[in-house]
This record gives sequence, C-alpha cells and structure tokens, in this order.
Amino acid sequence: MPHWLFIALSCIVSLSYSWELYDATGYGPVFEDQPVETIYPEESPEAKITMSCRARANPPATYQWRLNSRSIDLDGDNHYTQVGGDLVISNPIKNKHVGNYSCVATNDYGTVVSREAGVRFGYLDFFSSEEREAVHVKEGQGAVLLCAPPPHYPHELSFRWILNEFPIFITLDKRRFVSQTTGNLYISKVDLSDSGNYSCFVSSASIAKSVFSKFIPLVPLTERWKYPADIKVKFPDTYALVGQNVTMECFALGNPIPQIRWKKMNGELPSNHDVSMAGAHLHLYNVQYEDEGTYECEALNSKGKDWHRARVSVEAFPEWTESINSTEKDISSDYTMSCVASGKPKPHVQWLKNSYAYDKRDLRFSALTFKDSGMYQCIAENRHGVIYANAELRVIACAPTFEHNPVKWRILGAKNGRVVIECKPKAAPKPSFSWSKGTELLFNSTRVLIWEDGSLEILNVTEADEGRYTCFAENNRGKANSTGSLSITEATKITLAPSNADVTVGESTHMQCAASHDSTLDITFVWTLDAHSIDFDREGSHYERNLNGGSSGELLIKNTQLKHSGRYTCTAQTPVDNVTASANLVVRGPPGSPGGVRVEEIRDKSVRLIWSRGTDNHSPISKYTIQCRDSFSQEDWRDATTSPPDVEGNAESATVVDLFPWTEYEFRVIATNTLGTGDPSSPSPKVTTLEAVPVVAPSDIGGGGGTSRELTITWTPVQPQYYYGRNFGYIIAFKPRDGYEWRKVTVADPGAKHYVHKDPSILASTEFEVKVKAFNSKGEGPYSLMAVIYSAQDVPSKAPTSVGARALSATEAIVWWLPVTQHTVEGYQVRYWRKAEDSETSSQRVVVSSRENQTRLDNMRPDSHYLIEVKAYNAAGYGPPSQHLQIYTKKAPPSRPPKIISKKLKGTSVNIAWEHVEPLANESTIDGYKVLYRQASKSTGMLFTTGKRSIDLPMHKDGDYIVEVRAHSEGGDGAVAQIRISDSQPTLHPPPHPLSQSFSQSASQSEVSGPSPGFCNGL
Repeated sequence: MPHWLFIALSCIVSLSYSWELYDATGYGPVFEDQPVETIYPEESPEAKITMSCRARANPPATYQWRLNSRSIDLDGDNHYTQVGGDLVISNPIKNKHVGNYSCVATNDYGTVVSREAGVRFGYLDFFSSEEREAVHVKEGQGAVLLCAPPPHYPHELSFRWILNEFPIFITLDKRRFVSQTTGNLYISKVDLSDSGNYSCFVSSASIAKSVFSKFIPLVPLTERWKYPADIKVKFPDTYALVGQNVTMECFALGNPIPQIRWKKMNGELPSNHDVSMAGAHLHLYNVQYEDEGTYECEALNSKGKDWHRARVSVEAFPEWTESINSTEKDISSDYTMSCVASGKPKPHVQWLKNSYAYDKRDLRFSALTFKDSGMYQCIAENRHGVIYANAELRVIACAPTFEHNPVKWRILGAKNGRVVIECKPKAAPKPSFSWSKGTELLFNSTRVLIWEDGSLEILNVTEADEGRYTCFAENNRGKANSTGSLSITEATKITLAPSNADVTVGESTHMQCAASHDSTLDITFVWTLDAHSIDFDREGSHYERNLNGGSSGELLIKNTQLKHSGRYTCTAQTPVDNVTASANLVVRGPPGSPGGVRVEEIRDKSVRLIWSRGTDNHSPISKYTIQCRDSFSQEDWRDATTSPPDVEGNAESATVVDLFPWTEYEFRVIATNTLGTGDPSSPSPKVTTLEAVPVVAPSDIGGGGGTSRELTITWTPVQPQYYYGRNFGYIIAFKPRDGYEWRKVTVADPGAKHYVHKDPSILASTEFEVKVKAFNSKGEGPYSLMAVIYSAQDVPSKAPTSVGARALSATEAIVWWLPVTQHTVEGYQVRYWRKAEDSETSSQRVVVSSRENQTRLDNMRPDSHYLIEVKAYNAAGYGPPSQHLQIYTKKAPPSRPPKIISKKLKGTSVNIAWEHVEPLANESTIDGYKVLYRQASKSTGMLFTTGKRSIDLPMHKDGDYIVEVRAHSEGGDGAVAQIRISDSQPTLHPPPHPLSQSFSQSASQSEVSGPSPGFCNGL
C-alpha cells in the first residue's frame, strides 16, 4: 500500500513534540496523588520530608519539582532526591527548605502542574522557667489564671490545666472554663475548694508535643462576695467558610454563677447549632450563607447581666460550577473551553497550557489546529484557597471509518411507525453523508430525512420500505460506507385502556390494560404514576401486577393512600415500538397540613394566628384545631383556646386567647374533614407575648427561727411562667402583731425563697404578721395570704452546772451535768480537747438532745490531760459554756499478748496456762485476765475473768473451739493470744493485732456476742 494511502486511511494527532498516528490508548497525565500541606516538627527523629506525586499517563510521565514556582535543581542540592514522582528532602533546613512546592508531570501528550503544598517547620517552645506569682482572690469572686503559651507553630493548640500534680486535670463545668483561644482558665465564682497549684498544659497535635507552665498558686480568702455577671471571654468577629464548623466562646465571672444564653440577632439560631460546656461554647455545624449575622451571648445572674455581640461572616472556598473535561475534537472545528467557579470573595480564574500561562482569557477556538492539542488547566483562587481542573484537548484528523461503530445489520420498524437508522463513523473533519436503498440513492422528502449527524429517518413505514440501506461518509481525507437491513413488524395497539377511579384512603382498586402486538416480538407492560415508574419490589405492599396472559398488564392498587392519587399511565412496549393509555385515580382522605402559619396582633394574653389552607384531599375541611406550646413545656403541644371557640373549615385566621403574658410561644394548625384529621402544620415562628402585671402571689408563707435579733421569712417562689414580665422580684411586708405600720422590703431575685431581717431592737419570740407579693417591670401583683410567725429565740442564757466526768479507759470517758431549766433549750454540745497538745478550735464535739444529761466521749488519747466544756443550744445559737473540767485518761492497755505456756487435758476438761504479762512503762497495771471460749465457727461464746494465770475449761464434742486470752487493765483490754482445741490436741495460733475495746469485769463468767475475737464493749 502506498504511504500516502496509509495516511489517508488513518487518524493522526499532533503530540507535544512530534506528529504521530492516532493511538486510542494513549493519554496525557492525570494526577492520582498530589503533595499536601506538611508541618515538619523541628525535633522530629525522622530527618526527612516526603512530598508525594503520582500521575496516571500513557506513555508514563516524567516529573519535575518546583519551589516557590522555580524549578528545583536536584543535582545542585544534595538534600533533594526524587523517588519515582515523590520528592524526598533529607535533613531539611528551616531557612532553606520552607516554601510552596508543586509537582510537574509530563508525557508526549502534554504537561500538568499539581496544586501547591507548603512545607513549614513546627515547634512548641518550653514555658519560661520564672516562678508564677500567687493569685489571691476573695471567696465568691471570679478569677482568671493566664496561660501565656510559649512561641509555637502552627497556631492551633489545645489547652488543659493541671491541679497540683500531673496527670490530675481540672474538670470543666459551669463554674470553670478553659478558653481554647487564649488558654486562660476562668473561674466564675471561687470556692475554698479551689485552693491549689495550677499549671497550664499546652498540646500541639501537629507535632505531637506538650509542655506545661510553672505552677500558679491560687489562694482563696474567706470573705464571701456576690457580684453581677461580667463577661471575660468574648468571641471576636469571625470569618467562617461554607461547610466548616465554627465554635464561639463566651464565659462570665459572677456570683451566683451566671447562666450563659445565646441568640442570633434578627433571627433564630441555626438548626445546625449546639451549645456545650454549660453554655460557654456555641457550635455551628456545616455553616451556610444564611447563618451569617450578628450573634449575642448574654450572661445573667441574680445580681445583674452582661452581654457581648460579634458578627459571623460566611465566605466560601472556590468551587467549580462549570468545569472542563478531556475531549477529542476534529481539526478545523470550533470549540470553547469553559470554567466557572463560585466562591466568596469571587475567585480569580487563570489558564495554563502544558504548565505555562495561557494568554487567552476566554478559550474559544475557531478552526482548531494540531497546535491547539495539549494539557489544559483551569485554576480558580481566592484568599481561602485554590482549586484546579485538568483536561486534555486532542485535535485529530481522520478519514471516515465504521470499524468501531458500523450501521446496525438488522433494524426493526413497526408498521405506520417511525424508524431512525444511525450512521456514526469516526471521521475528522466532519464528513458529508448520503444514503441509498439497494441501488436507489435517497433524498430528503416529506417521509425521508437525512439528519445533520448522518442518521436516516423514515416516517409512516410500510412493508414496501423493507430492504438494505447503506450510509456513505466522505471528508477531505477519504470515504467509507456501511450497510444494514430494515424489516417491518405489526404495530402494537392498546385493546383495553384503564378507566378513571375514585376511592377513599384504605380502599383498593385496579387499573386494566391490554394490548395486541406482533407475534414475533415480546411485550412488556410498564406502569407510571405522574411520569414516575412504579417500583413493584419496593412498593409491593400497595402495588401488584395481575398478568392475565401475555397481552394483559392489569394493575392492582391495595390499601390506597393519599400519595397514590394521580395520573396512571400504562405503556405496552416491544423491542420495536410502544403505546400508552392513561387514567386518573382520586384518593379521598383527611386534609393535608395547612401552610404559612404566622402570628400577628401580639398582646399580653392573646395573638392572632393566620395560615394558608392545605389540600382538602377531595373532602371539604370542616374545622381547624389550634395547638400551642411554650418555652416551659417544649415537647408538649396542647390545644389552645380560641375566640370563637370553634374554628370553621373556611377560616384562615383565628384569635388564640388565655395565654400567659411575657411567654415565648409557637403555634400549629390541624385541619379536619369527614374522613379524619390531617397532619399538623409546621410550627409558626416563635413569638413572645407582651408583659403584664403579675397576678400570682407566692405561697406557703412562713418562717421563724434563725439567730438572735432576726426575723426569718420564707415562701415558695412563683413559677417562671407566672413572672409575666422582666425584672421580676418580691415585696415582703411585715409588722408586729399589735403594730399598725407595715414595713416593706424588696428582693430582686426571682428564685429567692427567704428573707432575713436583722434588727437589734427585735425581741425574742415576738409574734409578727407577714405577707409577700410579686412585682415586675409592669407593676405589683396581689399580696399572699397573711401568716403569723415568730422572731428568733435568744440563745440560752445559762450554762450547764454540776458538770462531772470520769475516765472509763485509755480512750473513753463519761461526762454528766445538770440540765439548763430554760424551755428554749434544744440540746447540748460537749467539747473536749487535750490541754497541752490541741487547740480549742480543733476540739472534738458530741451533740445530744435536751432530754439527755450525760454522754460518752470516745476516740481519746491514752494517758492524756483533757479539758471538757458543755454548752446548751437552740436555733438561735449556743449559750455560754460551763466551766472547764479536767480529767486524765488511763494509761494504754498492755500491747503484748499473754504467752500460752501449757495446755493439759484433764478428763473432760482442758487446762490452759500462760505467762504473766509485764506492762511497759507507759501502760496500765494488769488487773487480771479475760478468757473467751467460743466455737471456731461462731463469734459468740463464754467470757471468763480471773486473777490467776491458768483456767480449766470444759471439753466439748461438737467441733473445734477457740480460746482467746488477753490481759485486762484500767486502760482497757490488751492484745490477744489464741489457741484452738480439737478432738486431737490443742493448737497455738499467732496473736492478732491488739484491739482497743474494753471489757466488763462485772462477772466471772458471762455469755457475749459480737465480731471475732468475741469481746464486747462495756462500762
């Protein structure tokens, strides 16, 4: 074959560096892996950075790297090596290798440039070694501990605070907050329990390093303060990107602890918001443009409130709305490459061809040439980022060929129908087309049309149109043809069409459909509802096909629902043609939900509600029901009271009455017809009724008691829904029962439950009349019922007399006294402490009722000098103390157990003998010995006392027994020695730890019970 003929029959394409025969398998570079932003820790043990780059290409791509848009000379810097497409930086140097890197991939079809990726060095220095000054703050005041993180990169850090020692971290709650912006620790109200040493713990996730500061002592001072909310953590004006999550911080100091509330000015908080950290964090998830606006944080306590506002501006990363794709175009044809990007600010768009800037702003090609082939890149950039779109444009020249897409060899057409025979050869430039039937050349007519793309259309075909059809294609590089055969079949016809139907929700119905068709062809029936195909697998509970022979496709509709209303279309189709027939189904049911619910004419106890009618679902609406819910019962919708009480079905507005003033409400509307009640509407926007004078008075007025010269008044606070307005509080009125003038005081805390009036002139147990009413910014409400209470009693004026005491043992004593005769005495307090070793403030205390005149003192120290005092007390406080009484506790009991030296069987008894216990110098003299004889499995037994050093005990036949021996003294019982007695022989046991209990010596033999070793306490 001559060379020129070969070229004429083949496609050619211009590659980057040569002319080549067209290769359908070749293509330009397409990135599969690109470099990413990299933070290299300065202290990294791995002394290298790897920047990834890999492109799919045929032939394979070669790679080159750029730093800050300049090519990297791999031979000129031994820190750089290239592995495949990856760039490896060994022993990176901060001032040399920081910058923006990009990868360039090239093959015969062109060149593309990757996105840029920065290399930065990450570090987190240590805190200063200077000591931190102590923070002294009064109890009840707020405190701020400054973190002052050390120099670092990147800027993102996380903060926690250590208390006293690592790893004990403070728990965050509504009182304590750590800002993740500054790292500072905020305590809204300092308690004495906050005393300790605090250290700021800083972590950088990017470089996996943490450091902590020197400890800061926090010293609370015992002086209580109350002060209004004061916001100390304020979120700044913030830029957020669409799709990102945003967290705003707000925290206030104050006592009582302030509550944090968030709102969006001129609108509702976004549905995608969340509040955490006891209100200190407002999170906005998946931010959208409509979330833009001004946000307010309000901090409130009973002493006052504070607020802060800042704006959230929403912008967007560049995003393609129209992009480019790889394509092949014929030589000399026209083509436009279009790139459109959205974003805020509006992105700037630029073009690259084979990695070089392309001069044209608008890529419109007229009469494409081979020089236009190559790799094109569209780059959109704003201040938030850069996006790339890559595409290969391949300009080809080719003689027509049907090798890959010949004309179909057999074409079927339905009688009297329309037939299209496609002709789509590969050719460049675009060829001209002609058609023939057999040897007859075809031309455009009213029944025959040759389309611009080469396809042949024949209308109203008959059997006379059967035959062989040939498509001819020709351009300036050659010509080709392809042939197919047309056969005519019988047309498909609907013989039984579906009929209109009318049903009620829950009923069943059917749609008929039958058709005739060519017997050589298969037929199928397809049903659609309002042009959407019915999925019989997914909706089998409602739809079923009733196939009655091959020519019928009846549709059964079961348990109809409102959604099944519409136009049903039956399509009977064969491989050649299709016909359709349609019918309407009406499903009657309860009405749909009303729409557009809004509130107008807002008053203190009523609003006017307006809505739009929903669908009646083919049955007239008979009435509407209005429902509401308020901010105090978020989940509970209840029927609202309306005026008039019944809302007719033709109404589109109603007045809702009997609402609470100054309460946030939302409303919804429900329609009803003869077939049932529909779904409720969407809730209306939330509205707040106007303020009004309160009408509910506090209840359960009472009081009395307290300390001397005080009048304590108590009540049950009014529930928040009855506040009816801002600045809610209470007015307390009181007077002596025989007085005429009421004294009034104001309490501004709506949650207050009591008021204490201090007056030196108030006599003890004086009868007072009291009443309480509520007020708000609109006025004062009614008084409560009047109650009678008494002022506080005086503290007892006399001290107990005839106080006496004696030591019972080394650790116990008993004290007694003559009662105080005053009837107001509620009980007595006994205090005792060691005279030399203890301070009076650290004394031990025992409290008994007024019915007692003695008590036991325990947990005393052996051989110690104690002082004892007794006071009477009542609700007003403690009376004067008795004179100090002095006693001495006994010396400690023997600490060493007796040593058992023999055990002898004597017929039916056993003799146990032991050595005398010699007490130490600081121990009590031995008065005798106690012997407990018990079954091994029990904790009770017989207790014997003896002055001898041996004892005879009866032998028993009912199992093993334990004998416990210990010395007894005035200081108590000493350490115990044990021996087990069994049928064979006695067995010695090591002594347990000494016990501190003392034991009775009132009898030589007694039965005792209690925990092992079996001794019990006694006087």
